[in-house]
Amino acid sequence: MTKNSRYPVVCFGESLWDFLPDGKLPGGAPTNVAYHLQKLGKNPAVISRVGKDELGTELVNVFNAKHIDTTHFQYDEVHATGKVYATMKDNHEVEYEIVQPVAWDFIQCEKEDEQIISNADYFVFGSLASRNKNSRNSLLHCIEFAKTKVLDINLRPPHYHREVLEMLLQRTDILKLNLSELQLVSSWYADLISNKKMVQFISEKFAIQTIVVTKGGDGAMLYANGNFFYHPGYKVKVADTIGSGDSFLAAIISKFMENASPEEALDYASALGAFVASRAGACPDYEIAEVESMMNKKSSE
Repeated sequence: MTKNSRYPVVCFGESLWDFLPDGKLPGGAPTNVAYHLQKLGKNPAVISRVGKDELGTELVNVFNAKHIDTTHFQYDEVHATGKVYATMKDNHEVEYEIVQPVAWDFIQCEKEDEQIISNADYFVFGSLASRNKNSRNSLLHCIEFAKTKVLDINLRPPHYHREVLEMLLQRTDILKLNLSELQLVSSWYADLISNKKMVQFISEKFAIQTIVVTKGGDGAMLYANGNFFYHPGYKVKVADTIGSGDSFLAAIISKFMENASPEEALDYASALGAFVASRAGACPDYEIAEVESMMNKKSSE
């Protein structure tokens, strides 16, 4: 693919293989977000790093075939391509063993990366890529060039530290997290019972205007400009939940870019998140028309 100086969205962080009981699938939260943004016609870039090895070459080829722009991927001669071993638990929960150190722990922020981030409207990053000081320092440097900073919290013990997460929260404009992550982060500072109060507390403490909370099968909530919006979710037969939250975030960003109402953004994100949960893996093949058909079917019920 040819290099592009103008990407509306730049995603930073891990790209890896998810090793599942039935085989391996491409993944990595920021790369998953980029995949779904590409499906939504938003032309994102991904800043990531893979090993100069067979798995790295295969991963890049798979992403290219899925039309993910990999021109800002880096190749590591020392560290291997990222691997995650996923175990399916009850209630569609997934347990992850995230190998370290791997190539994406050593992402650098190149001059070209500074340029595309400066030109982008949104810069998307997760907390997982901050587990190693090398990628963490690169991320903190990259953030300085970003307009709207979007943090997707992904708390996988033991791959996070409170102090690092606080540094990221202090630099965040839009925050996405799930219910258990919301409860954990708010418990560091206050003993709050209401999810609503937790969101308001985090918003005020870190000056974050927009917070999105996913609640699995129970839908999602969006806090924007002092107002709460709720969605009950779409009921689907779940294949697995891998990448569902990433597709949700991609849809939210996409709708924000289109200046959609908070209600419309939340509805669309809930639909895409549910649809992806009904398919295997984080980056399933699909057409946006399939998602919209599901939405139309629900609205006519």
